[in-house]
Amino acid sequence: MNNQEIINRLTRRSFFSQTSAGLGAAALASLNAGNVVATPASSSDRVGGLPSLPHHEPKARRAIYLFMSGAPSQMDMWDHKPAMADWYDKDLPESIRQGQRLTTMTSGQSRFPIAPSIYKFSPHGQNQTMASELIPHMAGKVDEIALVKSMYTEAINHDPAITYICTGDQLPGKASLGSWLSYGLGTENENLPAFMVMTASWTGRQQAQALYNRLWGSGFLPSKYQGVSLRSSGDKVLYLSNPDGVDPSVRRRMLDSLARLNQSTAEQIGDPETNARIAQYEMAFRMQTSVPDLADISDEPQHVLDLYGPDVTKPGTFANCCLMSRRMAERGVRFTQIFHRGWDQHGQLPKDLPNQCRDVDQPSAGLLTDLRQRGMLDDTLVVWGGEFGRTIYCQGGLTKTNYGRDHHPKCFTVWMAGGGVKAGVVHGETDEFSYNITKDPVHIRDLNATILNQMGIDAERFVYPFRGLDQRLTGVEQSRVVSEILA
Repeated sequence: MNNQEIINRLTRRSFFSQTSAGLGAAALASLNAGNVVATPASSSDRVGGLPSLPHHEPKARRAIYLFMSGAPSQMDMWDHKPAMADWYDKDLPESIRQGQRLTTMTSGQSRFPIAPSIYKFSPHGQNQTMASELIPHMAGKVDEIALVKSMYTEAINHDPAITYICTGDQLPGKASLGSWLSYGLGTENENLPAFMVMTASWTGRQQAQALYNRLWGSGFLPSKYQGVSLRSSGDKVLYLSNPDGVDPSVRRRMLDSLARLNQSTAEQIGDPETNARIAQYEMAFRMQTSVPDLADISDEPQHVLDLYGPDVTKPGTFANCCLMSRRMAERGVRFTQIFHRGWDQHGQLPKDLPNQCRDVDQPSAGLLTDLRQRGMLDDTLVVWGGEFGRTIYCQGGLTKTNYGRDHHPKCFTVWMAGGGVKAGVVHGETDEFSYNITKDPVHIRDLNATILNQMGIDAERFVYPFRGLDQRLTGVEQSRVVSEILA
């Protein structure tokens, strides 16, 4: 081969993959030996996750994240503020607001009138934890969950806030929590993805915020670690079915031929995405059998279906998604995330919030019961929450029976259960306005660090080298494990 032929074959991609080897070796030599790192070239071969993980004995083998997209109103569900009844239509004191940044939706308001919750709260469980009438089923589970009332974030608008809590950064491009877990820990069932995602239907405000697949994307990690979306209609996973006239044996021969071509390309270029592509084709072939079996709930007894409520047999409902998440957990799916939209109640909250709560209350409680009855809750971490909270002051017109609430990043509520989480505790406190945290603040970085910890991972040591930086799910700022809520 003459020099010109060599130059012609040297693509931009192969040039950088080959010439970076020496620089990469020098960089790796300087890394802290205690960090878990892997070069992109080798990571795509680690079907079973990183050999250096877990860092410590995990309390949870798997996790299910129930994500309430749009931000649930904490003071209408979990954060009881009875003193606000006397503040109806009075202005939020500046001593409480403290010049806080507002969204453009309320920054132009001439006043910020207090809107007390119209919903009744009552004590539940051994510790008499207060919970709203909107969530009677989860109120009955307070002795099984850790309720964190002191979550906070810096993001004030939906898309950056959801991107932040899901990927550790407000800007797109980072790997999602599920992708980190898939990359680091692998899967217990090679016939299903390690990370699966569902977007449930909802019955509240129909003008909901859009969800982008970067929320379950792999970012800088190899693409085989991205979440696989399970659909409610048509093919459960896009492009999983064979084209008309192509039977499984023909498909198998096609994949074998394609794999040989891709392998040849991988050997020439050294691009890890080529190996990831091979793995994804093979996974898709295996999923042609495993996904229909997963989605067929005809084998579920009636008493189990009843746990999740009347909508459980309707594909795409939150109840159906919760049941599917349990079936995924049984089959070794490492991380399942359910997105439930419609929680963005800027107006007419009393009309929309009850519907949203009905969507999720019984199915969430049913999921906990189902997991416990199967002996799975102890090693399954369940997380419920949104991207931020909502304001005690009203957005728009205020009456005794109707109000709306704006975005509020300074405090909101999440709950966790199972997977080594201490049951029946309430962590953190907010002021009488549910506006500022007064005790035990928990940043969303801390939440993610705690989830990783329960899966056996030290967030500080779990890194991936990209663009000259050891990337972490928790970013470069300090994070801590919320040990107070752990058993």
